[in-house]
Amino acid sequence: MNVGQLIALAFSAILIQNVMLTQFLGTCPFLGVSKKSQSAIGMGLAVIFVITLSSILTWTVYWLILDPLNLQYMRTIVFILIISGVVQFVEMFIKKTAPVIYKMLGIYLPLITTNCAVLGVALININKEFNFIEMVVYSVGISVGYALVIYVFSTIRERIERAPIPESLKGTPIALIIAGIMSIAFIGFAGIL
Repeated sequence: MNVGQLIALAFSAILIQNVMLTQFLGTCPFLGVSKKSQSAIGMGLAVIFVITLSSILTWTVYWLILDPLNLQYMRTIVFILIISGVVQFVEMFIKKTAPVIYKMLGIYLPLITTNCAVLGVALININKEFNFIEMVVYSVGISVGYALVIYVFSTIRERIERAPIPESLKGTPIALIIAGIMSIAFIGFAGIL
């Protein structure tokens, strides 16, 4: 791939193939942490780091160990172990360096381990047979897209909290309606690339 194709892959990963809005992966932290923009930024940065690092590690382990030894069937369990190790590292790092963000993220930080977006991106990288550069560009693009959407969603939810909406729509119902509208808006980018 040339540089233009890599840029197209990155923009496609951020906007068109957005892991949250078009593939519906990672909805638990998306709905749980997006009530405040500060916690959404923290979760977005953590997801960027976790997806990128775990994708690099899982891609490397798959192509250097599992594939040559014909152990491809072990990829899911190996990927889950790698992802949980990366998440534990990120959790310790955030707890040590940013205790306020660690407290705001609460239970959702360890839930990144079970965030299907992280495992989904690792598996997509293998299934699409990306080379190393393509895998890094795609992983960073997908995670930046997730962070962008969770931040935009959090700012909308902060404004909705002050808006006069019917009682039956407050909380999760209006959040899901907004996520659906955002999904339709992001699908509109498909004609660009």
